[in-house]
Amino acid sequence: MAQSNSLRPYLAAVRATLTAAMSLENFSSQTVERHNKPEVEASTSREVLLTPLIISRSANERVLIESSINSVRMSIKIKQADEIEQILCHKFTRFMMVRAESFVILRRKPITGYDISFLITNFHTESMLKHKLVDFIIQFMEDVDKEISEMKLSLNARARIVAESYLSAFGS
Repeated sequence: MAQSNSLRPYLAAVRATLTAAMSLENFSSQTVERHNKPEVEASTSREVLLTPLIISRSANERVLIESSINSVRMSIKIKQADEIEQILCHKFTRFMMVRAESFVILRRKPITGYDISFLITNFHTESMLKHKLVDFIIQFMEDVDKEISEMKLSLNARARIVAESYLSAFGS
């Protein structure tokens, strides 16, 4: 798939950062015996949390990568140029999040200020290939922008047809 010149370095930075952040290992809870919760979600031990990193393409398009010893949470703010794109983006991400169990690493609720979030734990990296997880997220980032653009074009085309048919009744 051909990427725009400004998208290529952005996705390369996200890929490199996410690949580095996926050095996850099993880590039992320090507060509750025999529990293993994603530390990036639980935030029970500050010493196992890494500094969150924001990779920004523009003010409206950015990625937040939060890492810990046993999990990585990645939140994506999808580019929304106008109100139609905001509505389409909300509907699309809501559609995805309702089906989160099918995507395994997708969170049901995004982090505040972002449109969609993924949670990758050490169990995911043990059962799946790390580079394939990264490829999936990068492909998702490419496709979601393309899907929203296609939905906007389709919506505009349908609106034009409806407007033409409505106005033709007055033209006669």
